[in-house]
Amino acid sequence: MTARGRWILQWDPEDEAFWNRTGERIARRNLLFSVLSEHIGFSMWTMWSVLVLFMDTEYGLTPADKFLLTSLVTLVGAVVRVPYTFAVAIFGGRNWTVISAALLLVPTVAAFAVMEPGTSFSTFLLVGLLAGIGGGNFASSMTNINAFFPLRKKGWALGLNAGGGNIGVPVIQLVALAIIGAGGGPRVLLGLYIPLIVVAAVLAALSMDNLATVKNDTGAAKDAARDPHTWIMSFLYIGTFGSFIGYSFAFGQVLQNQFDRTPLEAAYVTFIGPLLGSLIRPVGGSLADRYGGARITLWNFVAMGAATAVLIAASMRQSLVLFTVAFVGLFVLTGLGNGSTYKMIPGIFQAKARALGLQGDAAAAYGRRLSGASMGLIGAVGALGGVGINLAFRQSFLSSGSGTGAFVAFLACYAVCFAVTWAAYLRRPAVRPAGTDTAPREKPQISYAEV
Repeated sequence: MTARGRWILQWDPEDEAFWNRTGERIARRNLLFSVLSEHIGFSMWTMWSVLVLFMDTEYGLTPADKFLLTSLVTLVGAVVRVPYTFAVAIFGGRNWTVISAALLLVPTVAAFAVMEPGTSFSTFLLVGLLAGIGGGNFASSMTNINAFFPLRKKGWALGLNAGGGNIGVPVIQLVALAIIGAGGGPRVLLGLYIPLIVVAAVLAALSMDNLATVKNDTGAAKDAARDPHTWIMSFLYIGTFGSFIGYSFAFGQVLQNQFDRTPLEAAYVTFIGPLLGSLIRPVGGSLADRYGGARITLWNFVAMGAATAVLIAASMRQSLVLFTVAFVGLFVLTGLGNGSTYKMIPGIFQAKARALGLQGDAAAAYGRRLSGASMGLIGAVGALGGVGINLAFRQSFLSSGSGTGAFVAFLACYAVCFAVTWAAYLRRPAVRPAGTDTAPREKPQISYAEV
């Protein structure tokens, strides 16, 4: 390994001697500070899921207004993931982590300035749109960490990186619970995070590295966009991460609007689901490393469907206890699926490299090139699921005053995700009887069961 300043000029994590000598130590250090920055980014992205709990009748917003507000915040967070992915190659992983962390000051200070009764709904929408940039930190962080770790460690590393970021959702909800309980207001919450953002940016500047081997490759982006697996995995990620982020924004509002919980009562339970879903994400990645991401993802969608069916029953019976337990269980399953789906991405492109006859460094480079480029697209499309969930809840409450109709739609979505996972990655190709081969011979189907 050679280095110049904060740039590492040579990096080969697949070389076990290099990895054991210096690579693992450097990769883990970058992972640690990547998690910190992404954690703050998730907190700022989802802060409006908390702020709307503070916004009682004196703010003049209807439940439909609040669901629209959180939908737009989620939308911006999804869209900016695409440019954030490629920013790593343009600026360097360490440099962009510093920049993206510092940019979080913009939505935080803006929200601090306008968060009071009498502010127009359009102003809240505008400031909410600014908060969406926090969602982009995930994409750049995952692309950066993907380049640091060898394939055999990616499930664990990406799961830990994403889980540590995801946990920013329950952390900001817990902090909000403490502030509400102490009689504080939203500006106290926002004021606490401003110095934390500065700390995250400074620590990234002092402790992280850029990899010169991660070059800006527009050809990789085009190749990833043309590959059908990018879009298949995007759809599956809608089912896992789209559910996680959508429910994170909506859980408290559903408790308030359907079960008449006060902001404090809702805050007491809303953090539990995102917390457990975040903590279990590395477990999903580790299980995928061991048993194959496709298998874990397939059965996870079965479990998500079962939990959603229980939610439908609880919603129709207005059973708060059953509803809360089932919703928390669904959060856990979304986190497990987040870990397993993201482990599949580098595995799929590595399998394609081997099918093309590539070996060793060439296969690893091919896999890193396309998996890194595809992660931004997959993360962006997957986050759009959160938009769909909030819009579905908005329409369901406008139509019937209940979230039951939305849950029925989610159940159907999980059934389709199960079918797509099985058809694309686990269905065995038919075996031809001897002597029936025809010319020209087709390329053998790649097995993705172990990815």
